[in-house]
Order: sequence, then structure tokens, then C-alpha cells
Amino acid sequence: MRLTLKLFLFTFGFTMIAFAQEKTNSPQKIRALIIDGQNNHDQWPKTTFMLKRYFEESELFDVQVERTAFTWKGEEYLTDYAISGTGDSEIVEKPITDPDYKPDFSKYDVVICNFGWNAAPWPDETQKSFETYINNGGGLVVFHAADNSFPNWQAYNAMIGLGGWGDRTEKDGPYVYYNDKDELIRDMSPGKGGAHGPQHEYQIQIRNPEHPITKGMPKIWLHTKDELYQQLRGPGENMEILATTFASGEFKGSERHEPALMVLNYGKGRIFHTIMGHADYSVQCVGFITTILRGAEWAATGKVSLPIPNDFPSAEQSKSRDFTAKN
Repeated sequence: MRLTLKLFLFTFGFTMIAFAQEKTNSPQKIRALIIDGQNNHDQWPKTTFMLKRYFEESELFDVQVERTAFTWKGEEYLTDYAISGTGDSEIVEKPITDPDYKPDFSKYDVVICNFGWNAAPWPDETQKSFETYINNGGGLVVFHAADNSFPNWQAYNAMIGLGGWGDRTEKDGPYVYYNDKDELIRDMSPGKGGAHGPQHEYQIQIRNPEHPITKGMPKIWLHTKDELYQQLRGPGENMEILATTFASGEFKGSERHEPALMVLNYGKGRIFHTIMGHADYSVQCVGFITTILRGAEWAATGKVSLPIPNDFPSAEQSKSRDFTAKN
């Protein structure tokens, strides 16, 4: 009996030590912050809700949301897709600056921007805090309408590389695209930045299959119904285009291979920029979900561990995952 008891105690003790070591050695989750509050895309409260769910379901991210006290558009979605911790907000008819919007960016590894066209400028102190955060190595993810935001903020334009609308013109930088000879063009022709035709499914063509974000993806895959942003322009410095999409004249397109996925550096910071994500049906695309998760991991760490899922779209068939608030 004594021998059996000693053996039990030894085994139990060893198991507890191993369990404690396993907990100690388990990887720390990436600290992610979604920022939102003012966006001309009415579904922005829902897309933030969806993104938070997707990020958390990956089991790689711990996600918080910081919302401006004054919200513009999206009021019909704010209740159904409420997020704990965002506090009370006042719906306004026109965007106005929230003087108290001062997220502590330094607490996070990556920031996901869900602001949109016509969002009011942040307080100067917040802008400078964000610039310092990215310059010192923080990560940033910009999707869809976030590249319409803050046209007069020079540092933000440098971070996103290319943007549209908001009176962006040749003063802000060239159009950047690939021609039919696969040549990268920086076009300083005069004209407005930002356009799109009617929504449709479109193919994504990978230009760098060796980058951590795109490695293992099909060379061509079909994205679900979305706006295809074209004729974006900006400084485009320290930027690599990972993927393009052809803006067909059939859909009032530019007939150019427009940037769809981009990565940039700003100081020590890493930025991932995708033009996709107009509405809930666009965000449900497995290709969108996969690229934004892998893009966020890369922006935060410089590496990607998240796999390409088995239901990833092919060149001829898009794939979506139905989303409900309670699933």
C-alpha cells in the first residue's frame, strides 16, 4: 500500500508539474483592437461584430473594440450587434470629432480600422499617439472603406499607401496598378482617386505567392459579391502589392489590374491593406476571412501560422460561411 501511495503521489505530482509547464509555455494571444464609430457603410456595426467573432474563433487573438462617442450611420445595426464595453454613443446626423477618443494603442499588437469615408478627424493628440504606435512597431489592418478615411492626415495616407475619395487627386500621389504586360505602373495623370462599378464577384490574382500572408493560396481565387475599388492613389511608398483584381469594363471598370491586397511599412510598423469588405455578404467570403486573419497576424508578428482552410475558394467558385449573431 505504501508503495502504491508513493507511486500515486509521484505520478500526480509529475502530471501537475507538466500541466503547469504546458500553461506557462502556451503562446500568448495577439492583442487586437478594432476601432470604429463613423463610416458611410451602414453595416459597419455588424462588420465589426463579425470581425470580432472571426478573430476570436481563430483562438489566436484577444479582441477589444474602441468606438467614438459620436456615431454616424449604422444606427439600425447598433442594437442588434451591440458589443460589450463600447459604452454609450450619440447618433449624429453629420460626423463630428470626439475630443475624448484616445485609445491606448500601446496596449495592442495590431489595430483593425473600420472607419470609412467622411469620418471626422481624430484629436491631434490621438493622431500623434497612433503615428508613434505604428512607427515604433505596431501593426495595422485597413479594409475597404478605411482607405477612404482621413484624406488630410498625411501620416495616415503614408500608412495605407493608396486611398480614394475625400478629394484625393494627383496631389496625393500616383495611380498604382499593373498593366496587361504585368508591369507595375505609377501613373501621375490628373484625376480623382477612388471609383467602383456595380458590385459583383471578382477574381483575386496572387502576385507574390511566397509572402507569409498569401503563401499556399491558389494563384487565382474568386471573391464573393463586393465593390471592386479601382483608381486608388496615394504615396504608395514602402508598399508591395500581394494581389490584384482585374476591373473589367463589363462592370464599368478601369480595364486595369487594380491592387487588392497590399503590405506596407511605416517606420518599424507593418500594415496590411485589403480593398474587400463592403457588406456582410462580402465579409462572409472565406477568402476575405482568411486574408484578414492572416494579414492581422503578419501585421502583429511578422509571421503567419494560421492555415489556409479546406473551404477556401477556387478560381471558379467563391465560398462563404453564413453568419448569424447567435452562432
